Amino acid sequence: MTDENNKLLVDLEVRIKQVMFLCDSLKEENAGLKTTLQTKQAEIDERVSELKQLKTKYDSLKTARTITAASVDVDTAKLKLSKLVREVDKCINLLR
Repeated sequence: MTDENNKLLVDLEVRIKQVMFLCDSLKEENAGLKTTLQTKQAEIDERVSELKQLKTKYDSLKTARTITAASVDVDTAKLKLSKLVREVDKCINLLR
């Protein structure tokens, strides 16, 4: 029984060493994945910040364009609106 016990003990030691090696390799992989995750999270934060800046710039540009277009084309817009009102009036008269 002692030879068999010794054999089992040696086998157990080998398996424990394999598990420890596997555990160490998984710890290294985990550390690498954590580093990659931190890098990707920093990139995401940077992109979110950039997106916010671009949205702000877009809103400012849209507002400026609306103001510019409104001040330049006021007369043209009034003429188009008057034309549309006349057409609507004609349609209403036809329906009566």
